[in-house]
Amino acid sequence: MFSLEGKVAIVTGAGSGIGAAIARLFASSGADVAAVDWNAAAVEAVTATIREAGGASTVYCCDVSQPAEVDAFFEELRTGHPRLDILVNNAGISHIGAIEQTTLDDLDRVYRVNVTSVYLCSKAAIPIMVNQGSGVILNMASIAALIGLTDRFAYSMSKGAVLAMTRSIALDYVKRGIRCNCICPARIHTPFVDGFLAEHYPGREAEMRRKLSEYQPIGRMGTPEEVAALALYLCSDEASFVTGQAYGIDGGVLMS
Repeated sequence: MFSLEGKVAIVTGAGSGIGAAIARLFASSGADVAAVDWNAAAVEAVTATIREAGGASTVYCCDVSQPAEVDAFFEELRTGHPRLDILVNNAGISHIGAIEQTTLDDLDRVYRVNVTSVYLCSKAAIPIMVNQGSGVILNMASIAALIGLTDRFAYSMSKGAVLAMTRSIALDYVKRGIRCNCICPARIHTPFVDGFLAEHYPGREAEMRRKLSEYQPIGRMGTPEEVAALALYLCSDEASFVTGQAYGIDGGVLMS
C-alpha cells in the first residue's frame, strides 16, 4: 500500500521542515522526487540524504513566487521527465501581526510566497496532468484557513486562499483525472519554530515551546514526519476517491 513506484513528484519548499520530510518519504516510497527550494544548499543536503538511502531525487533551485523562475523550472523538468504525477505545493512563509501591524509590503510578500506560488506551479502542472489523464495536486494550507488565529492576519489570509484554490481546482478538473486536496496542520515542530523562538524569546525558549505545545489539546506539536505520512496517503492511489478536501492534522484543535 501507498507505493509511489514509477511516479514523478514535485515537492516545493523541500529544503527543510515539512517539505523535506515529504520529499524523503515520497522517495522512500518509490517516487522520483523533484526537490524544489530557493535555498540551494538546504535542498541539496536533503537530496543527498535521499540518494544515500537509495532514493531518486533531483535538485531544482527556484523561487516559486516568481513566474519566470517557475517557467524555467518546468521547462527543465520536462526535459528529463516525460510525465508528472504529483505536485505538492508546500513552500510558504509565516507572518505575525494583526491587521494594524501588517503593512502592505508584509501582505504582498506573504501573498506572493503562499498564494502566487500555488497558482504558478499548479497552472504549469495541470496541462501536463490533463494531457496524460491523471495527476494529484496537494496544497499545504493550515488550520488558519478554518478557524481564527490571534495575530496571524496575513498568514490566515493566504491559507484561506489556498483552501479556496484547492476546492476550485478539484471541482474544475475532477472529470479530467486530477485530484486536488489540502492539508491543514496546527503547530508543527520544525526548525522554523526553533529559530523563531530563539529570535523573539531569547532565554525563554523552553517556556514558549511548552506554550506552543499546550495549544494542541493532545499536548504537543506535530512532527514533519506525521504531516508527510498524511501527504503520502493523499497522493497515493489508495486515496483515489478523495478530492476537494481539507484534512486537519491538529492534535485536537478543531474539535475543541
